[in-house]
Amino acid sequence: MGAYEIDPRMIERLELEVDQIRRGHYTDQYFNHTLRVLECLAKEGYRYVGTAPAVELAGCDVRGVAVGDIEADLQIFHRRRPFSIAAGVDCALAIVASCTGYFDNAGQFVNTAGNLELRAVREGTRVEPWLPLMRIAGRYRDFAILETVLLGFLTRMSLIATNTYELLCASGGKPIFFFPARFDVYHTQMFDGLAYKVGVEAYNRDHGAQVPMLISSDAQGVLWGKPGSGTIPHSLLLCFLRDTAEAVVQFARFLPPEIKRVALIDVNNDCVGESFRVARAMFEQYRRAFDAGRPEEAEKFVLFGVRADTAGEIRDVSIEPLGDDRLDCGVCARLVWRMREALDALADDPAIAPAWRDRAREYFRNIKIVVSGGFTAAKTAMFTRLNVPADFYGIGSSFFRSGNNDCTADIVRVKIGGQWHDLAKVGRRALENPDLQTVVVKR
Repeated sequence: MGAYEIDPRMIERLELEVDQIRRGHYTDQYFNHTLRVLECLAKEGYRYVGTAPAVELAGCDVRGVAVGDIEADLQIFHRRRPFSIAAGVDCALAIVASCTGYFDNAGQFVNTAGNLELRAVREGTRVEPWLPLMRIAGRYRDFAILETVLLGFLTRMSLIATNTYELLCASGGKPIFFFPARFDVYHTQMFDGLAYKVGVEAYNRDHGAQVPMLISSDAQGVLWGKPGSGTIPHSLLLCFLRDTAEAVVQFARFLPPEIKRVALIDVNNDCVGESFRVARAMFEQYRRAFDAGRPEEAEKFVLFGVRADTAGEIRDVSIEPLGDDRLDCGVCARLVWRMREALDALADDPAIAPAWRDRAREYFRNIKIVVSGGFTAAKTAMFTRLNVPADFYGIGSSFFRSGNNDCTADIVRVKIGGQWHDLAKVGRRALENPDLQTVVVKR
């Protein structure tokens, strides 16, 4: 495999507080204490006087080791089964490239990243539990305080990428709208959106698919040039006094046609009836504009989809109770089937002129159904298993809550007398991963 090149200038795109990271502001304090001890030992010229059976048994003479300047091999891994999609690797490497080093006596930062032996897997790589996704080897005190920040990026972004991958597997490749921004502080959106992209790309690669990427805010796509997209919130419907059809028609009238018209149709707890009313109202506007010789205006009234977002504790009026909340409430399978049937039947409305019948059939049957509200991988997989006619899934907090991608870092080797020796806490050991690539830090 070729070298993995990381340009330190990438840190500017990430908008990170480089000086604060270099000074340990975001570091767990015990690493800052460790750095201080190692710096003091190096300054006074301390040499090791203790015993080290773990390496002495291998014939290594530990007397005189300069502990303050000891070189260590840090191994970063996760334990999620059966695998994780690695994400945040580029961000972590950019931090290593920009923040490895020390402050000299004049208070100037001296970058020593070029002295490291650095290996990592590429973004989107499937990584089995315990196998390293990154190895950093060099003078330990130069990168000791970076561990907290590195693990934070790799943990969170791999969590989102892996959950994205699993949700797409659950949906059978139907698009997943990334909608978790409202469940966390806004600072995370840039990195969360990038992690979502990594997860979608990994799914497409492994399944030969072309699932589109759908994000809700511009910030989520800022690192990869993707604008946010969206439809209609409940708040707009309430501004129209819960007249969904009128709200959607006015939305369509004023916004450019490239913004897809997706009507939110649960505000009156009648998803089937509202789907019917909105679709008919939009079609009528479409037909009038077309008959008047204004095809560009007609395009503004193409209804791309309807979205059901019924709360999990509420039963839609079109659903007769079976006595089981899982079957009766929220966006249940029966509700989606009835929405699809109602939309498809609209073309048979006798009020539609015969000359428009075929176009009406195409219009109504092309309307997509978007489902959202409490969807997890399990519920999504159930919809897929039952062939429920949902076309898109809007998912929020499940990106954060499903699974565990906690990354851990261990020193697994130290260099003594110019030779690397295995040395880890009991229960851990140095492991190889054939997907690790040498990282070149461009200067």
